[in-house]
This record gives sequence, C-alpha cells and structure tokens, in this order.
Amino acid sequence: MAKSMQSPRLPELSEGTLTAEQRALAESIKSGPRGQFKMAGPFAVYLHSPGFGELAQKLGGHVRFHTSVPPRLSEFAILVTAQHWKAQYEWAMHAPMAEKQGVTPDTIRDIQAGRRPKKAPRDELAVYDFAKELYGDKRVSQPSYNRLRKVLGDAGTVELVGILGYYAMVSMTLNTFRVPLPDGMKPPFKEPARK
Repeated sequence: MAKSMQSPRLPELSEGTLTAEQRALAESIKSGPRGQFKMAGPFAVYLHSPGFGELAQKLGGHVRFHTSVPPRLSEFAILVTAQHWKAQYEWAMHAPMAEKQGVTPDTIRDIQAGRRPKKAPRDELAVYDFAKELYGDKRVSQPSYNRLRKVLGDAGTVELVGILGYYAMVSMTLNTFRVPLPDGMKPPFKEPARK
C-alpha cells in the first residue's frame, strides 16, 4: 500500500494470521454481492472487530446493491459523502464507479471541488441538495425533501438516508484509522492541517 501523509493506526493483517472469526468475516464478504474480498479499505478495519464488521458489511452490501435507488444516484450520493468527509479512499474507489454508472466527469469534478454541479440532471441535484442540507444543517427543508421524494418515492428516500448514513460511517472509519490509498493513487483531497 502507498504511504499516506500519516501512518495507518491499525496493524495490517495477513490472511495467514486471521482468527476464525476474521476468516468467517472475509468469507461472508466474498460470498455476498461484492463477490470478492480485499484486505483493504473499510474491510481491513472491520477485520479488527469481526462482529461489528459482519453487521457493517451486510448493511453496506444492502445499501449499495439492493435498494430502489438507481446505481447512478447511489454512487452520486457516495461521492457527495466522500467529499463532505474528505475521505480519500472512498472517493478514489467510488469516483470511477460513479462515472461508469453515468455521472459525468464535469459533475464529478464539481463535487470534488465542493461545488454544486452546474450541469447535473435534476435528479442528481435533488440528491445533492438533500445530502448537503442533511450533512450541513442536520435537517432537511420541506422543499428539498419534496424534490427528492418526487424522484425516489418514499422507500427510495428512506434508502437514500441509509446510503448517506452508511457511507458517512465508512468515511469516518477510513479517516479515523488513516486507511491508505492503494499504491500509485494520489489523494483526491488536500489533507487538513493536524494539531
């Protein structure tokens, strides 16, 4: 793994040293919707607490692969979350996925820069405004709620809040434990000054 500005806070585990519980978590991730397991990103952190990790990865698999929120809007929401938290690893992994799902490069650049996307479609702007209000104000105005509900319906609105909450948790996990980017990747955000 590439060296980050600061050292990771958890020891790196190897497959040969995993406990039975850690191996069970790795197998659970492999057999789920992701279809693979890499000891990287949030999963490398979850291995240090396999009971928590099992619940977290199941929720993550559900909100990423099994909601009524279209993949383009889900990946868009993940990018808004990654930018809000300046989660380097999360952004690096999901920006290519968002583009593959149809989020334009211009929109991705705007989100990365912390700007409301200029040319994004209405459904993406509804997600953007909703997420930014929820993260910034810890509440959502009725107009923003109504716009999102018109796009996603009741179930989709509930699920989008779940996506935002799960990826906020992932971002906090990545940032707290200083999870490094894969080799050769440059940080998408400037690291804040540390005290």
